[in-house]
Amino acid sequence: MKPESHQPVNIVGAGLAGALLAVLLARRGFRVTLYDRRPDPRNSDAESGRSINLALAARGIRALERAGVMDRIRPLLIPMRGRMVHDLSASSSALQPYGQQEHEVIYSVGRAALNRVLIEEAARYDTVTARFDQACLAASPERNALRCRDRIGGVEYEVPLATSIATDGAGSAIRTSLGTAGHLTVREDWLDHDYKELTIPPAQSGRYALEPHALHIWPRGGFMLIALPNTDGSFTATLFLARTGENSFASLTTPEAVADFFLREFADAVPLMPNLVEEFAAHPQGQLGTVHLTPWHVGGSVLLLGDAAHAIVPFHGQGMNAAFEDCLVFDSLLDRHERWEPLFTEFEQSRRPNAAAIAQMALENYLEMRDAVLDAGFVRRKAIAMELERRFPDRFIPRYSMVMFHPEIPYAQAQRRGAVQAQLLEELDSRPDSSGATNFVLAEKLVKERLEPIA
Repeated sequence: MKPESHQPVNIVGAGLAGALLAVLLARRGFRVTLYDRRPDPRNSDAESGRSINLALAARGIRALERAGVMDRIRPLLIPMRGRMVHDLSASSSALQPYGQQEHEVIYSVGRAALNRVLIEEAARYDTVTARFDQACLAASPERNALRCRDRIGGVEYEVPLATSIATDGAGSAIRTSLGTAGHLTVREDWLDHDYKELTIPPAQSGRYALEPHALHIWPRGGFMLIALPNTDGSFTATLFLARTGENSFASLTTPEAVADFFLREFADAVPLMPNLVEEFAAHPQGQLGTVHLTPWHVGGSVLLLGDAAHAIVPFHGQGMNAAFEDCLVFDSLLDRHERWEPLFTEFEQSRRPNAAAIAQMALENYLEMRDAVLDAGFVRRKAIAMELERRFPDRFIPRYSMVMFHPEIPYAQAQRRGAVQAQLLEELDSRPDSSGATNFVLAEKLVKERLEPIA
């Protein structure tokens, strides 16, 4: 697409995906108007207690590099080299590395700080107009109208729909309006577990109260607590717990019940959380779910992208990364198309199988994080996988590593190869050699028989 021939583009939602997409389009000369229901985050404090901390990985980094913003973002990042697993006895913790190469780390980053950088970068372009406190309520392709409300004055108004891209998140108002009008089929699969955000402040010395270069996890089978580091020396902790039942949010209705539950399940974390009971009462209880949408666009007038099209649960740390990868793929397709509708169609065809794959892997990773990481068999098979990667790096890469550290491998391919590898690991774990060690003669045979070299 040639910039001089562009019509204006509306981006509904100035969160992470919307702001990054605005930068990428502005770099090509598009005239972009960003709409967001929130106050301008450059002039206001972020909402507290509502955001699961973010883990930036290779797919997201590649998109940010395409936009030319990584130099501004690197100071916001804290490398995490693995999971620090805290057992129930509170007497020990062990680091389970994510990978075995120096670069195989993921990065904790605050949502608000990252969003602010991206919006500031978009605002540098004269072709970008950012309109905050503007809630976009509905898209009407029939009337070529985008209906909005000024949240300050309360006045509703319409602007031409033109070409609009909805990046307004898992609760997308644009998706809801198009679904209600029959343009889209929407299914939302809610998890029966919710989350609540808590805080581990810096120690009295001002330093981190826990090892900062790890994602801390307290797995307890049916639920878990995690904690990610922030640049101010604090950690953002998140409790993932069933909505109802014996151990559930429904059972934690009094300060005494909250205190007793944490002392019983997360004894080593309690001394690090002086405001636990007050925060638990004050912070909202968030829902978790997966969005399934068909199709992702209406002709060439409206496209849904990121969480608005395919929101997933957060347990693989890939929601933001997948949305950023959406932006990267969209930007790449602009080189091949002169009209919006075929571009939107190819974008959906390219991204849909990968979105479905990471949605399923994210659900599976919850079971791994809250339960399997404490299992001796899991730890044993993880060690075998690491050794297979060292011996056969062109054929065997652990699924987690494919997802997090190899953006050249599509999610769907990682899911397919991961299933083959999981079966292979089960066989090797159950068929040791005569000394009881891993049978690497058998391993070589199985790897070469079942896994083609990675292109």
